[in-house]
Amino acid sequence: MSAPLEVVMSSDASSQLWNVSVFDVHSGSSLLSYRGGNSSARTLCLVNGQYLLSAQLAKNFINVWEIHRKEQLQQKIVCPGAVTCISASADGVFLAAGVGEAIYLWEVSTGKLLYVVTRHYQDVTCVKFTDDGSHFVSGGKDSVVLVWSLSSVIQVDLSYAPEPRHILSHHSLPITDLHCGMMGAQARVATASLDQTVKLWEVSSGELLLSVLFDVEIMSVTLDPCEHFLFCGGSDGNIFQVSLCTQQGASADKSFQCEGEGKRTFKGHRKMVTCLSVSMDGTLLVSGSHDESVRLWDVQSKQCVRCFAHKGPVTNASIVVAPANMFLPDSRPSVPLPRFSRHQLESDGGQSGEACVRLGLYAQEEEPAYLQKADRLDALMNSVSDKWLLGDGENSKARVAELEEEVQTLKKVNKDLYDFSSQLLTKAT
Repeated sequence: MSAPLEVVMSSDASSQLWNVSVFDVHSGSSLLSYRGGNSSARTLCLVNGQYLLSAQLAKNFINVWEIHRKEQLQQKIVCPGAVTCISASADGVFLAAGVGEAIYLWEVSTGKLLYVVTRHYQDVTCVKFTDDGSHFVSGGKDSVVLVWSLSSVIQVDLSYAPEPRHILSHHSLPITDLHCGMMGAQARVATASLDQTVKLWEVSSGELLLSVLFDVEIMSVTLDPCEHFLFCGGSDGNIFQVSLCTQQGASADKSFQCEGEGKRTFKGHRKMVTCLSVSMDGTLLVSGSHDESVRLWDVQSKQCVRCFAHKGPVTNASIVVAPANMFLPDSRPSVPLPRFSRHQLESDGGQSGEACVRLGLYAQEEEPAYLQKADRLDALMNSVSDKWLLGDGENSKARVAELEEEVQTLKKVNKDLYDFSSQLLTKAT
C-alpha cells in the first residue's frame, strides 16, 4: 500500500483508546494509533518527519515516539514545569516549548537548551515557527503577542536579555491561538483571543493589517495556504470563514455578524472548536472540538463530509503531509534523539563529542562570523606580502639598524685585515 499524501492527526484528553490517531483524509479509515499517555492542546508536532512529540496534559514532560513505532513511547523529555505548547522548526533543527511564563528553546540534534525566553508576564498559550525557521511567534494569557528573531535569541550574550522584534499588544484578553502563514520573514500571522477578535499582522513590520470582531469568543484560527480565507473557531461550536480578498475601504477593523452571515459559517459542532487546519489544496478543513469529535469539511459547500469520533475533548487535530517512513515498519530515524537538557549550560562533561551551533555560548568573547574571518584572513595575507616586498614599519626599522651595524662590523674587520697585511709587508722589506 502506498502512503497517502495527507493524513489527519488528532488527539483527545481521555486517551482511553490511544494517545494520537492517524486517519486517511479521503477514505476516513484509521491508519495508525500511538499509545501511551495523552496530549495537551497545541503540543502535537512532528520533528523532521522522524519523531512525533506531544506534551502530557498538565504534566512536566513531553512524550516522544519514533514515527514508525506506534505501540510504545520511546522517550520522555522532562521539563521544569507543565508544558502548554510546542512547536518545531520546519527543518527539525530547533524545538520550542512553552513552560509557564517562559519559552524553552532546544537544539534537537544535541538536546542543548540554547535559551530560556522570559518576556511574557503570564503563561504562554501558543508558540509557532515561521516556515523558514527564521522567526517564532508566541502568545500568552497576558494578551501580548511577541515576534522573535531566532538568530538574536540563540546567539545572544548570556549577560544580555534578547528583545523581541515586535510587541503586538492590541488584544485585551488572553491569546487562545495563532497561525503563521507562508513566506518566512514576510509572512502574515493570525491571532485569536478571548476578546472576541481575530487580528492579522505582518511579521516584517509588526503592522496590524486586519481586525475582525465576532459575537463569540474565538478559540482557534488558521489560514488556507493561499491566504485567501481566515477560518475562526468559536466557543459556540461554529466555524467562521472570513474572506481576505474582499475587504473594502482603508479601515483595518471589520465586524463579523454570526447570525447575518450564515453562508460563511460551518455548523455542526456542539461545543467550542479547539483546533483548525486546512489541506494543501485549500479544499478541506479539519476541526476538533470539546464535543469529542473531529470533523472534515468541504470548504466550498460548508458541508461536513466526515466525522471521527473520540472518547474525550479533542485537544489537537491537523492535516499534515505523511512522512515517508510513517508506514515503513523497518525504517529507523537517521539521527537518534538525545537527552534534552533541563537547564541552560547543562553539560555532559564533554564526553559525547556533541557540538552546539550556538555561537559564543561558552566563550568569553563573541566569535566572529564566517565573513569576518574571511576578511581577516585576506588582510593577514596581504600584510605578509607587503612585509616581504616593502617591510612593515617598526620591524623594517629594526632590520635597517641591524644591517647598518653589520656594515660597520664588516668595515672594521676589513680595516683590521688591511693593517695586518701592511705590517707583514713592511717587515719583509
